[in-house]
Amino acid sequence: MAHLGAHFAFRSRWQKTDDELCRHSTSFILHRAIRNDFFQCYLYLLENIPLVKLYALTSQVINGEMQFYARAKLFYQEVPATEEGMMGNFIELSHPDIQASREFLRKFVGGPRRAGTDCALDCGSGIGRVSKHVLLPIFDRVELVDMMESFLLEAQNYLQGRVDKEESYHCYSLREFTPRFGRYDVIWIQWVSGHLTDKDLLAFLSRCRDGLKDNGVIILKENVAREGCVFDPSDSSVTRDMDILRTLISKSGLLVLGQEKQEGFPEQCIPVWMFALHCGRLS
Repeated sequence: MAHLGAHFAFRSRWQKTDDELCRHSTSFILHRAIRNDFFQCYLYLLENIPLVKLYALTSQVINGEMQFYARAKLFYQEVPATEEGMMGNFIELSHPDIQASREFLRKFVGGPRRAGTDCALDCGSGIGRVSKHVLLPIFDRVELVDMMESFLLEAQNYLQGRVDKEESYHCYSLREFTPRFGRYDVIWIQWVSGHLTDKDLLAFLSRCRDGLKDNGVIILKENVAREGCVFDPSDSSVTRDMDILRTLISKSGLLVLGQEKQEGFPEQCIPVWMFALHCGRLS
């Protein structure tokens, strides 16, 4: 917070100086140029200092929200549209991930007062790894949404025509995407919520809530920090702890039906948890 305070102090000081120069100086244009150069340098340093080492970071105090999103998109432009790329080159984790996801999902679909098996939405789908191995064996229809057009184009080959309708592919970032009202039995959100700020994740979960059918569920599968909120500059993402995640879930109007830790990952990996969420509309 010291850096944020310094930023506001500098901004206030320069504003006062600007006002005085407007009244007393003919060199305001030159001063304005110097001021802009100064702030560009200052904000560049502010964003590149590893602030996470200096104070506890939460996604509510991410500096430079637009840069936070822009850096993530630049990162994924370099990620190959393959299973290895989707797994961050940890392809050996794909099988245990899929097995655990299948078993967790089965607890909440089919049967009385459970989600149906008509339509699912895969959020942050990439090329459709989860769609192919987890969702398509269960649901009649699957839709994919991802901000990277290259991933969605590859998905059409990767899924071998099993999702062949043009309207099934949505090229949007999750902060821009709104699921169709009351359309989905299951909305799957895996390893992508960390690319949204708290404000945008809360808004997205609320929109997903409205996209569920009666008895529908949201499956949120995500890395969970042991404490606080950790920023990863490599892909511009945050990892939240359990308390932060559950607070955001509660504020979005969703209830936790069940949660389970992913097993079968190496001990050195960040813990991964699965949450089944619903909006209280049961029939």
